[in-house]
Amino acid sequence: MKNQVYLFILLFILSSSCTKEDPKVAAAEDYLEQLRVESESVGWTATVSQDNKIVFSKGFGLGNYEQQVPVYPDKTKFRIGSISKTLTAAALGVLIEEGKIDLEAPVQKYAPYFPVKKFKITTRQVAGHQAGIRHYNGDEFLSSKYYPTVNDGLKIFMNDTLLFEPGTKYSYSSYGFNLLSAIIEGASGDDFLHFMQSRVFDPLNMDQTIPEHMDSLILFRAGYYDMAEGKVINAPYVDNSYKWAGGGFISTSEDLVKFGNAMLNNTLFSEEVKTQLITPQRLKNGDKTEYGMGFFSGTDEYGRAYYGHGGGSIGGCGNLIIYPNEKMVVAVITNDTRAKVGSELHKIAEMLLSKAQ
Repeated sequence: MKNQVYLFILLFILSSSCTKEDPKVAAAEDYLEQLRVESESVGWTATVSQDNKIVFSKGFGLGNYEQQVPVYPDKTKFRIGSISKTLTAAALGVLIEEGKIDLEAPVQKYAPYFPVKKFKITTRQVAGHQAGIRHYNGDEFLSSKYYPTVNDGLKIFMNDTLLFEPGTKYSYSSYGFNLLSAIIEGASGDDFLHFMQSRVFDPLNMDQTIPEHMDSLILFRAGYYDMAEGKVINAPYVDNSYKWAGGGFISTSEDLVKFGNAMLNNTLFSEEVKTQLITPQRLKNGDKTEYGMGFFSGTDEYGRAYYGHGGGSIGGCGNLIIYPNEKMVVAVITNDTRAKVGSELHKIAEMLLSKAQ
């Protein structure tokens, strides 16, 4: 009997020590909750990994306000906005790796449906926001129309005059990624969404990342919210089928971390191809941008190199940050149109990586 008591005490001690939370993790989680509250957001999901291992993964607030459903970081699907561009860039990387695309060829080689312009446009320029293709006009960001094909999405802007000669300026354009998805279809001989599923999501076991079809039942899809006069309201109805490649996917923070680790590990393509995607391009005059092909790159306020992408959409915004030297990935997504998920999130890495005082 005495031995059983000792064994119980030992197991209790071991259990307590194993479940005791790392103070750095606790501090990071408290900071994220603080940002959520300051943003007046309904729900956030956050996952952080280092050396391919999850440091923490947690939901904050509610995934669905009306039903009072909590956030599950492995299940709750949020709109990721322009983080979609990194996923699309990975598909481009697969084609580069396989030698199926010439980044310097005119885009019409792969997307003949796109009209010839006054100046030649290359895939590299499109993927780096140097093609002179415009961004949203008016209330296009609030589009509720369903676009069944990639080419249908091109009709929104394809006949517009270029803003400038390609390669002479940097001008962010989600519509440029519409064109990039058409290029991917032409180079791969596959439907864009099928190619994304079979060549990016499936190989990385990103089981919770999908295009958001508004007429479909999607398990654990988050609600989409905004604030008006201090009250939670439903975000306007939108259909993002007009821009799958640039802002139409939904995902979980855990799936985004899987993607971040795949980038670190060169799972989908070689280090050489990855370097092409994440290295900032230069304009024709030699000026350096902060954008490669589908990825922003820079150094945070703590001196750490990073690459990744933020995303904003109606009823959702987030950020995916990859720190190559620290082998760390930070993914945060919200179901709020406006939230503090920009440079504020670099503090997460600082909190987790800083030495104890």
